[in-house]
Amino acid sequence: MSLPRMFLIAGLVLAAHANARAQAQTVAAPATTGTLVIVPANGEVRHANDQAIVTFAVEEHDKDKNAAAARVNRKMKEGTEIVRRADPKAELKTQGYFTYPVYPEPPVQPLPASRTPVRQVPIGWRVGQYLEVKTTNLAELPKTAAAAQKILSINNISFGLSPATEKRLDDQRIAETYRNLNERIASIARAMGRRPSDAVLDTVDFEGSGNYAGRPEMQMVTVSGSRIRASGEMPEPSFEPGETTLQMRLVGKVKFK
Repeated sequence: MSLPRMFLIAGLVLAAHANARAQAQTVAAPATTGTLVIVPANGEVRHANDQAIVTFAVEEHDKDKNAAAARVNRKMKEGTEIVRRADPKAELKTQGYFTYPVYPEPPVQPLPASRTPVRQVPIGWRVGQYLEVKTTNLAELPKTAAAAQKILSINNISFGLSPATEKRLDDQRIAETYRNLNERIASIARAMGRRPSDAVLDTVDFEGSGNYAGRPEMQMVTVSGSRIRASGEMPEPSFEPGETTLQMRLVGKVKFK
């Protein structure tokens, strides 16, 4: 082999080695010893709603304020007794007693500017009151509501989790969130070319996610109700309690050995 040819081959070999070393330096991962990694995690649990809060209402109109109030008082007492008999374990709370004057409609044509405005006199009164019923007896709720609607009307209804159920689910929610944290730490370790066992959990912050809202909002369902005579028959209303999702976020700080 000629000398120039040997030099050419040697140059090509050296160039190949240099190129390989440059590529290795380009893709080489940085050292991760002592690296601090912030890892967010999420967890959630779902459960069928087992509690309902129903707000019943009664409202009367009359020219005589006392007559309207008397009918409201009587109907609220009768309606409360009906609910108590139908659902003895329900929690009952009366609230929102109101009395409003009813004024006549304004005249179609505006009054002359020179005339002194006439003081309006009420032509009647609106009197009403609300009854809040909190119950976990969802199986009998349609029957209870239908019985109460013979006297009262349904103003609204909301479904959610009872305190006992939510407390029990809180353990599951924490466990799911912590499991998700461990899964993410393992994924991050593999991505960094490290073993999950090299990661040391330094801090777990359950208050670092901004999740300070407390109990989740209940699913709200508005149901219109109408009053009928106590002697009439009221068909049972249909309710779908649905389910509630409890969520949790946490932030973990991980160091690699």
